[in-house]
Amino acid sequence: MHTPYYHYNTRVLRNTLGALLAARADDERFHVHYAVKANARPELLHIIASKGLGADCVSGGEIEAAIAAGFKPESIVFAGVGKADWEIQLALSAGIGCFNAESLPELEVISQLAQAAGKTARVALRINPNIDAHTHEKITTGLPENKFGIDMRDMVAAAKRICELPALQFAGLHFHIGSSILDLSVFARLCERINELQNELEAAGLTAESINVGGGLGTHYEDPDVHPIPDFIGYFDTFRKHLQLRPGQQLHFELGRSIVAQCGTMMSSVLYVKEGRERNFLILDAGFTDLIRPAFYNAHHKIENTTRPNEPATARYDVVGPICESSDVFQKDVQLPPSQRGDLIAFRTAGAYGEIMASRYNLRQLPGAVFE
Repeated sequence: MHTPYYHYNTRVLRNTLGALLAARADDERFHVHYAVKANARPELLHIIASKGLGADCVSGGEIEAAIAAGFKPESIVFAGVGKADWEIQLALSAGIGCFNAESLPELEVISQLAQAAGKTARVALRINPNIDAHTHEKITTGLPENKFGIDMRDMVAAAKRICELPALQFAGLHFHIGSSILDLSVFARLCERINELQNELEAAGLTAESINVGGGLGTHYEDPDVHPIPDFIGYFDTFRKHLQLRPGQQLHFELGRSIVAQCGTMMSSVLYVKEGRERNFLILDAGFTDLIRPAFYNAHHKIENTTRPNEPATARYDVVGPICESSDVFQKDVQLPPSQRGDLIAFRTAGAYGEIMASRYNLRQLPGAVFE
């Protein structure tokens, strides 16, 4: 296949899923939903669905993809700050498990559409817990300045409104504080905040059937061979230790990156080696249209010259793409073997938010995919 393309190792994906399920330890209270936005390749979705995970969707298209891949509709949760009417109607028709609602106007619309469809919609309130995940500003979601969720001070009033509106059922509370989180103490702080909010909710005479803590668990981009599996054990144990679940209460997780990141690698070819007066450039046929994370988030991916795996990394390059934008830079001052036109360059840990975010800017073709 011509470059650029994504190479997916399904063995790595299956090993990751095995580690996740082992860490969950068959705890009947714990329900894991795969965040489809991380990677919606049907081949990967089928594998994930076959392991019994639910799906976390943020669009009507993702709901359709999840159902087509074999996810049970009742295991689907539908989040998103701006759900369109047709998406809500689709979710109601499919019989999804729960809507994660993010505003009072959204509650009114879901109620109206559910009434018209003769359905009852289970709704969890997404609460903004004001927890700083200490990640990049563009992937932080749990602070007051973010567009997501309902302010904690409005939680009780919003929950009571669900109980008042026809065709709605109050399911519980939903949270999501950010992405690429490796410091598990952040999740411990989230647990403490949820404990406080549950007490407040119960003092108002309301009970939550379920708690949804979102996702956010990170993966190791620096050295994927040393850390091939995320710390699922530490992650689940943090919630076992710090979250005060009520009897019979169910706990939901929405993991995406930690499941699929390591199984994907983007492959590109060297077009030119450009020697400048101050810097040397490795110009590739892949750009931010194929992998936008470095340009968008200043994200790091380990870069390898797979044509010369045994040669010493004695050269330094700014690794860049062909897009007509100055931001089309993957990484500066990268140590690699002296490289030549035609060499294959690998971007590791690219299975999450890689291919799924590709675009046709500059009228470029979308990258392909191969599987092993």
